[in-house]
Amino acid sequence: MDLSSDVWNQVALEASQLYFTEDGKSPFANTSIEKLPDKVILHIFSYLSHLEICRMAIVCRRWRTIAYNTQLWKNVSLRPEVSGLHVGSLESLLSLISVRFGPSLRYIELPIELITHTVLHELSSKCPNLTHMLLDFSTAMQLHDFSEMQAFPAKLRYMCICLSEVIFMEGFMRKIYNFINGLEVLHLIGTYEKCEEEEEEIYEVINVHKLKSATPNLRVINLYGINFIDDSHIDAFSSNCIQLECLAVNYCNKVTGSTLKALLARSKQLKCLLMNGTSLKSEYVMQAEWDKCSVQELDISGTDLSSECLIDLLTRIPTLRFLSAGQINGFNDSVLKAWMEGGNPKTLIALDLDSSDNISDEALARFITRYGAQLQACVLSGMTHITDQLWMTILPILTNIRIIVMGTTERLSGNIHVDQLMDTIGSHCTKLERLELRWDPENLRFSDKSQKAIDLLRVKCLKLRCLVLNDGRYYETVKANFERADRTTVVRTTTSCRVSAYHVLSNYNDLIFN
Repeated sequence: MDLSSDVWNQVALEASQLYFTEDGKSPFANTSIEKLPDKVILHIFSYLSHLEICRMAIVCRRWRTIAYNTQLWKNVSLRPEVSGLHVGSLESLLSLISVRFGPSLRYIELPIELITHTVLHELSSKCPNLTHMLLDFSTAMQLHDFSEMQAFPAKLRYMCICLSEVIFMEGFMRKIYNFINGLEVLHLIGTYEKCEEEEEEIYEVINVHKLKSATPNLRVINLYGINFIDDSHIDAFSSNCIQLECLAVNYCNKVTGSTLKALLARSKQLKCLLMNGTSLKSEYVMQAEWDKCSVQELDISGTDLSSECLIDLLTRIPTLRFLSAGQINGFNDSVLKAWMEGGNPKTLIALDLDSSDNISDEALARFITRYGAQLQACVLSGMTHITDQLWMTILPILTNIRIIVMGTTERLSGNIHVDQLMDTIGSHCTKLERLELRWDPENLRFSDKSQKAIDLLRVKCLKLRCLVLNDGRYYETVKANFERADRTTVVRTTTSCRVSAYHVLSNYNDLIFN
């Protein structure tokens, strides 16, 4: 009997045991939702988005009462583009804060039109347990008047500020400095995706040097895509934030690494350093005392570091559990060999070498053969010479893997036999949680018996929560298979989803921003 028959028989057995009595009738035949107690409906509503909860509120008076229970409104986004919720007036919001949010509120996201001193006053007085806040100034052309603001939520541990390109924030920031010294996680999100190729005048819209003095307890700092952030700002934070564990400056292209030496010397607890898409210079990186640092997680993707610098870095850093070094021309076979011979890859659990075209499949095979059993994340995408042949060799070794990204969007001269891949993944990678196959659908070859391989993957990899494929026939086949098994959210397209090795970072939950 094949696997698909086993699965179907199990489903039929469960159905007969759970849903039908001996006379063929369901024991729930006379049950309706109206007979469920309020606490059960409340629990059901907790799985819905706030937009869906608002729709439930218009069904009947009882559901309206349950929908407005403050327990359902602990984490609230009022940004229409994110949650679909739109508050028509400040009066409505003030009423919501008082009646619906109250002491239960833990997290709130506010768009620019709702960020006023009156709203912030109300949040500070009516929501004493508010610890997480996002303030979205990204679309602002001017700020509200904060001259009369005397109160601000004082128990914040997490704050995310989406910056505007042109609006200076100092007037607002001066008013909140006295209230945010308890912050542990700070996100400043820039306008990286809005930048044009032409050089325009760059404004320092927030005074980082003053901000760092008001936030001495920061553990995690994420400065994402900010065009004015440079090495002096990193130096400023490191001089005052002695508890710093994680610093991310991804896509801050003015960062060159000139203050890396001071950062590592001061921040003895710094374990995570993310510098993707920066302008790091090899001489500055080599000057830093990596052999004395505590850094265990490093992202240097999209930089221009030389092979000499990479060898120096990887052979000096004592304990490295996460390395993202994709899109670097200098990362080649000699770097990988030197790291294996003179470094310490024995602690590595995540490796991302996306689009590292100068590494051969032979060198990768040697490295994975030696260290693959300890890896939890492996990203070898964006390289045309890494095909299913290499993956078929290394997949049986990746027995502890949780994240895999493979394939390239470029059209290949050969074809990828995806049934064999799925079968091998299902057989050996049972701890898998996230998988992405980036290959062009035209390069994927599968047979009429592909359902068996997909069944094996679905049944064996029970922790799989995200499977990303390019739109095409194979995507539709896999999606239909998972949906028949009532796992409707697993299969996704590369249009709206990408898999990243970042999920294994120690501070991943703190680094999430929207």
